[in-house]
Amino acid sequence: MSSIGRNANSVNWMNRMVSEPYYLLHLLAFFSYIPVRCSAVQVLSSRSSAHLLHREIQALLAFCVLVAIKVVKTESWEAFIADTLFYAKVFLAAIALVLDYHLALWYALAFLVIYVIAQQPACGGLGTSNHLTPLQLETLLTEGNVSKFWMVEFCSLSTSSCVRASSFFPELSITFSNKDLSFGTIDLGLFPNVAEKFGITLGGLHQLPTYILFYDGAEISRLPEMDYEANFFDSPVSK
Repeated sequence: MSSIGRNANSVNWMNRMVSEPYYLLHLLAFFSYIPVRCSAVQVLSSRSSAHLLHREIQALLAFCVLVAIKVVKTESWEAFIADTLFYAKVFLAAIALVLDYHLALWYALAFLVIYVIAQQPACGGLGTSNHLTPLQLETLLTEGNVSKFWMVEFCSLSTSSCVRASSFFPELSITFSNKDLSFGTIDLGLFPNVAEKFGITLGGLHQLPTYILFYDGAEISRLPEMDYEANFFDSPVSK
């Protein structure tokens, strides 16, 4: 069953890579280097070709080292993919600069267009967390007839920090949900007016995602933490 599950996950990832514009456009940009490289070899001198190959090997080794470090340190696949694609774009632009600076500019422009028109998708899993509207949250907190504790995530999937941490909450909800503790999520991209009610400033994107723990309708803790002057401590929230 485990091998079947792994195969299913691999198929799902392949489907996402093809169907999601963010991944598809990046793949097309990276694979476009192959025909460019083949065409360049025909016009470059043997010395220039050797120099290019040397730089490509250096870039590949550096890329593999950075990816290996990220595999160990990164807590989510979304963050790993974002960092890996960033490194790949930097190294591809650097290699293109060895060929011709016009090519490097074209790649930089292509990656800028991808950044503007496509967004990295968040984790698709919801776990046992509930997508809430502001009215539903207010009802749950005031009536208190479901759980004594509510852990609520306030996020906006238009921000990279929320996308990187999008798998944390579903995984934690599966592990820790019980009759006394429930999990809920409010998308501030859909309901921006609720941010002010809970002391979240959308202008300060370092505050997102914000996690607030409620007990009998009252807030007892939050991450990132906030001091008595309503200043947020800008520290990354790990799983």
